[in-house]
Amino acid sequence: MSYKTWTADVSELTKAELKDKLWEEIRLKADLGTEGVDITKEALLVAELGTRHQEQVLGGGRNRETSAKNVLPACFYLPYGLKVTFTWNKNSLYKIALDKNKPVLTYKEEKIGEIKYAKRPKYHSQSASDGTPLYLIGNGSFYDKQIFITYSNECSYKEKGEDCLFCNINYDRELYTEKYGTYWRNPKQVGEAVKAAFTEGVADHLTISGGVIAERRELDYFVDAGEEIKRVLGAEEFNGTATVAAPLDFNNIHKFKEAGFRTTAMNLELWDKDFYKAVCPGKAGGSGGWDNWVNALEYAVKVFGFGRVRSNFVAGIEPKTKTIEGIEYLSSKGVICSFNIWAPNVGSAFEGHRSPETSWYLDLGEKVAAVWKKNGFTFEKIHDATAGDYRLPSDIYRTENEVFDIYNDTLK
Repeated sequence: MSYKTWTADVSELTKAELKDKLWEEIRLKADLGTEGVDITKEALLVAELGTRHQEQVLGGGRNRETSAKNVLPACFYLPYGLKVTFTWNKNSLYKIALDKNKPVLTYKEEKIGEIKYAKRPKYHSQSASDGTPLYLIGNGSFYDKQIFITYSNECSYKEKGEDCLFCNINYDRELYTEKYGTYWRNPKQVGEAVKAAFTEGVADHLTISGGVIAERRELDYFVDAGEEIKRVLGAEEFNGTATVAAPLDFNNIHKFKEAGFRTTAMNLELWDKDFYKAVCPGKAGGSGGWDNWVNALEYAVKVFGFGRVRSNFVAGIEPKTKTIEGIEYLSSKGVICSFNIWAPNVGSAFEGHRSPETSWYLDLGEKVAAVWKKNGFTFEKIHDATAGDYRLPSDIYRTENEVFDIYNDTLK
């Protein structure tokens, strides 16, 4: 791909011009997702990561390099405001470098444009009452107005050798234990992090997620966490997503809602049953298997409401037609489906594999955004149900429907 140097002045653009610029950035962002990005030592030295700007926490999850000893950016903004998750790849033709002491994105050492790092929330420098740093409990984002809480760095599928082949949660747990320790975020810690993020204005939505654990243990945890969040916020319900495994007992779905969560998520990952069985052996063999996950998602819509249930897909492993088939089906039932650009994670069984081409993801993103619109999912519902507004379908949906305010806020 070739690029001209970009400079951003949103205030002087018409809606049509801004739309064109954002589509250019969407294409660039998709390419960065598939290719990753490197960063020079000089650019890292002046980035003020962990103080002024936001750093990756717990390894970032998507890097193509082992980064336990490196402090790397969590993300960066392109000139017209799109957020890009930093995916470290030392072999990428994209690189963040310095130009007159300012960070710029380059391609084959030619400047594309100036980038900005994400502002680090103030609460990230605070600690919970037990001394645990709040940023290790819940990672907040001004751009997405989200706080994401990973309540544990374990997944029970490892015990049977049934990890999802694309996942590296158990690898990261061993890799980062020396730096961060093995952890289980208790409800009091979660409540304190949520309160801090909501009070600062970093977030208006929270997601709690983690590895798969025993159903009864998961239910007890989310009920306790929900009760604590309600207590610290002084509310009977809150804008939060409980990310859970599909329960065998559907009565548990009611209990998640009763605990105060506005939305729930059960991440199916793949639609093709054969791919599902091969790539997600733990999910295919536990929690009732593929059919139970689909039935649980449909049942959850009856409990939480249309557009208040999410399922994420790992796009790029199964044929695109299958992924679209699943997203169209679940969306018609009221489930908001999204996807990440698949970055084969270090430590996963797919380490060293390749993502599909950029055009593959652009086409899928357009189709998903069209499905959202067709089924009447508003941006408010998409924001509340998903774990971040930075995914490709969200960018396309906002651009096509001229939801531009978030970009202006980013560039201030």
